[in-house]
Amino acid sequence: MRWENLTAPPVEGDPGRAASATPPLPLALPGAVVRTFDTPGFAGMTFYEVQARSILNKVSGASGVPFEWSLNPYRGCSHACLYCFARKTHTYLDFDAGADFDRQVVVKVNAGELLRRELAAPRWRGAHVGMGSNVDCYQRAEGRYRLMPPIIEALRDFANPFSILTKGTLILRDLPLLRQAAEVTRVGVSFSVGFIDEQLWRTVEPGAPSPRRRLDAIRQFTDAGFEVGVLMAPILPGLSDDDESIETTVAAIAAAGATRVLPLPLHLRPGSREWYAQWLAREHPHLVPRYRELYRSGSYAPQSYQRELTARVRIAARRHGLHRPDNGDHRGASTPPAPAPEQLSLL
Repeated sequence: MRWENLTAPPVEGDPGRAASATPPLPLALPGAVVRTFDTPGFAGMTFYEVQARSILNKVSGASGVPFEWSLNPYRGCSHACLYCFARKTHTYLDFDAGADFDRQVVVKVNAGELLRRELAAPRWRGAHVGMGSNVDCYQRAEGRYRLMPPIIEALRDFANPFSILTKGTLILRDLPLLRQAAEVTRVGVSFSVGFIDEQLWRTVEPGAPSPRRRLDAIRQFTDAGFEVGVLMAPILPGLSDDDESIETTVAAIAAAGATRVLPLPLHLRPGSREWYAQWLAREHPHLVPRYRELYRSGSYAPQSYQRELTARVRIAARRHGLHRPDNGDHRGASTPPAPAPEQLSLL
């Protein structure tokens, strides 16, 4: 993606989408049941209900995460985060990585029963399962499709360890189930809160619950006995990487009862890079030269910038008491662990 040519005109009435042709038919989804819903929360969205053939995905060994398997009941995400690294994956389904990712959502309607079958297979050895590493399991569609309760029930019944990383406050609906699961296995719950500026949230995460609602959810989980970790991500150059933003965000995370915070500077992979760059040129053109410099070598900002930013967050975290030792045994609802930093780095 070249940062010099960022002038795609927005669609009338939709400043977040550049003009384009009619989205392609989902040729990669044969047999899908296509649905739309006449409710304000799903306006302009299309759902493709599919019968998945497998639900547990082997994680590449090169990814560096501390678990081998992931689970994603949805593809595409109504959170519509401009920077989401998973946007590129939508192109594998004959959708685009921009507005289609936000509005064309694939729903694996048989996820719960399929998971139960795979957990019962003789070859399965009870490995940790990570959720939320691609798209959010608790995006808006989950309120209608309710895929997560049977997924959690299956993991609970097989005492299989798992973790969830989310921006979705709908996870509160499943708090009783998560407590049950934590009685018999390791359960990690983490939230993503990159900043608490409401104006910035409305612009770059327009479909996600507000940061304040996420902080409230963190408090409810900590009150229920969970050790909740927070991925402070992404930290946006020129928009949320100043000292004031870092201090207020870390303070709010600590006040919500989180036990640890992990900072992650913005990275822009193909797909998300183009989508974010168009928005930046339109809304903050003065920042384009800085981004051109930071990301001239690829998806990641220079190591020097990442180290400096991480150090400032860690200093603030120490100031607010967010560096706490691991408690060792996490069996039981009182001490489920937050996912390790390597897992959180996925987002």
